[in-house]
Amino acid sequence: MKENQLIHLSEDKDDLGKVEISPEVIEVIAGLAASEVEGVATMRGNFASGVAERLGRKQTHSKGVKVELKEDGINVDTFVLIKYGVSIPEVGKKIQENISQTLQNMTSIQLNEVNVHVVGVQLEQPEKDQEKKEQGV
Repeated sequence: MKENQLIHLSEDKDDLGKVEISPEVIEVIAGLAASEVEGVATMRGNFASGVAERLGRKQTHSKGVKVELKEDGINVDTFVLIKYGVSIPEVGKKIQENISQTLQNMTSIQLNEVNVHVVGVQLEQPEKDQEKKEQGV
C-alpha cells in the first residue's frame, strides 16, 4: 500500500468540497469493529508493533488489519486470536459482517472482501494470568 493513497468519496460538482479517507482510518475502524465481536480474544499485529507495545508505546487500534486498495475495490484482511470454545466459522462470519456494516455506516465504503485469518486460539484469559502473578502463584 502506498503512503499517499487516499480514498475519494465524492466527486459531484454540487458538493462543498472533497472528502478523502486515509487507508489507516479504515484499518482503525476495521480493527475496532473486529475486536468488539464476541469470541475474539485479541487482534494479532506484526512483530514490530508487538515489541513497541511491550515497550510502553501507544497501542495501535489498526493492529491485525491490512487494507489493500485495488482497482476493483477495497480488500480488508484481519488477523485474530479466537477464544477457546467458540465456533470459529460463526465468529469469522460475525467479524466479516461487523466490519462491513461498520465501514458502510461510518464511511459509505463498500468492501470487495473481508478476509478473516484465525492465527491462534487463546486458552486462558489474560486477566487470570495477571491475577496469578499478583497472588504469587
